[in-house]
Amino acid sequence: MSALDKAKNKAEEVGGIAKEHAGEATGDDSLRAEGETDQAKGNLKQAGEKVKDAFKD
Repeated sequence: MSALDKAKNKAEEVGGIAKEHAGEATGDDSLRAEGETDQAKGNLKQAGEKVKDAFKD
């Protein structure tokens, strides 16, 4: 996994965490759900990259 891909995926995950917390703090269920979705996307992309790395070695 390239460092750039790792950084992008981590940024998406962290952004999702921030959105989720902001949604919880403001009572905005839509923002909270969007944050959860962003976290899931980031985690899924990281997992995919790890699988690709495992087959490269």
